[in-house]
Amino acid sequence: MGPAELIVLTFPQEAITAESARALAALRTAGDIRVVDALVVTRRADGAVEYAEVGEVEHLHGVVAAGGHELPLIGPADAQEAAALLAPGSVAVVVLIEHLWAQSAAAALGAVGGRIASGVRIPPERIEEAVRAARARSGR
Repeated sequence: MGPAELIVLTFPQEAITAESARALAALRTAGDIRVVDALVVTRRADGAVEYAEVGEVEHLHGVVAAGGHELPLIGPADAQEAAALLAPGSVAVVVLIEHLWAQSAAAALGAVGGRIASGVRIPPERIEEAVRAARARSGR
């Protein structure tokens, strides 16, 4: 298995729309990642939190590989962490993905006794901030 990452995708309404479901399915079908598990977390307008495996939400079946089933690796503690990010009346999809594009690199490293030991996800806004700061320092 290649490197994996847990991502929380948030949406400003209580339910995943059909458009959002199609966008999530497109992530999987692009071939760069494999969805290992996914969980839908909803914070209702009254603040109550609910969560369900993505396979339990009819229009989200396409998020998981065709003919495949996600592994139940995302649990209640992950759902509560995601819920803390949500405003009342919004929803999140917590997705555990495998980076398929990195499998060949991991295999090559493994063949010589190495392995991918760690990785850090850097949000795009942090990279943009760093680029602006570097340009300011260099006068560009």
